[in-house]
Amino acid sequence: MMADPVTAAVQKLYDTYPFPPEPLSDQPPPGYNWRWSWPAAYSFCTGRTPTTNAIKILDAGCGTGVGTEYLAYLNPKAQITAVDLSQGALTIAQERIHRLGAKNVTLHQASLLDDALDLSGPFDLINCVGVLHHLRDPARGLANLAKQLGPGGIFHIFVYGELGRWEIKLMQEAIQILQGDQRGDYTDGVQLGRQIFAVLPEQNRLKQRETERWAMENIRDECFADMYVHPQEVDYTIPSLFAWLETTDLEFLGFSNPAIWRLERVLGDNPELLERAAHLSPKERYRLIELLDPSSITHYEFFLGRPPLPDHTWTEPTDLLGAMPTLHPCIDGWPGNCLFNSFYELIHLTDGEVAFLQACQENQTQSVQALLPSSSLTLAEVYSLWQRQLILLTPDAGSTKE
Repeated sequence: MMADPVTAAVQKLYDTYPFPPEPLSDQPPPGYNWRWSWPAAYSFCTGRTPTTNAIKILDAGCGTGVGTEYLAYLNPKAQITAVDLSQGALTIAQERIHRLGAKNVTLHQASLLDDALDLSGPFDLINCVGVLHHLRDPARGLANLAKQLGPGGIFHIFVYGELGRWEIKLMQEAIQILQGDQRGDYTDGVQLGRQIFAVLPEQNRLKQRETERWAMENIRDECFADMYVHPQEVDYTIPSLFAWLETTDLEFLGFSNPAIWRLERVLGDNPELLERAAHLSPKERYRLIELLDPSSITHYEFFLGRPPLPDHTWTEPTDLLGAMPTLHPCIDGWPGNCLFNSFYELIHLTDGEVAFLQACQENQTQSVQALLPSSSLTLAEVYSLWQRQLILLTPDAGSTKE
């Protein structure tokens, strides 16, 4: 592949240290990530289940195929295209998918900066995690992927946050200075970075941040290299992030880790402060949160969408009564009174909630109204199950609300 110097350097890094470094396995992937489940992700973005699960998915920058494996496992009816710059990483991805036994995945070596990128779209779901911030021209990469997203499609993105990665950027520059003419020798960079951390005083801010936040994953050289010796990285703040996103014709649908972006998390229950913030625009609220808690905002993960997209809030009782509820596909610990929802939040269920979820599981074509007598729940309590991502809702076939 012909590449500019920056792209070639990125390709060399991932050929040297294929990423992510998760081991190959003959077992199905452990756990889950609801953002890779089409029904769960679509419901998060629109409030309702999708009309079909036979969709097309693009995994853009798939690396060694860890995310691709989950996409294939969680969406067996989908046709999945996975692309990456590194042939070394793709070789591992191919073996990972082979061991899974998935027949619905096609792998390609490609650059997201190729304006002629043709992957047989359009796609219903695009997944691009940890990739765009490593491109020489992220705006061009985003534009090329946006062209691949079909009407009504959703696009999940993960990019780095500048404020929460402040110490990382300092260490990156320190390693580059000490490497001098050896920049681009990534093995040397990893060894040098580990030496620096070893000799820094315990109270050193960079060392403390590494120890507290990153050390466990950075035991593996692949992770250390991706974090500290990467040749290309663009970090964002809320203003620069939204300026970048506004270069596309896609709609911002929301952060996929919404708990981080609640003002109450940083301002507590102080009514005066919350009142002062009540009239801020969403972008102003997001900016306030990252300014008040910069160390927590190490990245941004969010959905974009291409209209038309439905928007179901289920606040009208008649809409909710007519909806068909099903169990959320990404809960852990069911059946039981204590489980984890899709955000890995511990949920304690009442006996009535357990009875309703059991009825959902056993009667997947029944409406909320038909299932309510099987439990002691009120309509408000059913709504709470949906809010906590324990059930998905399908509108009544006669509903015209989109």
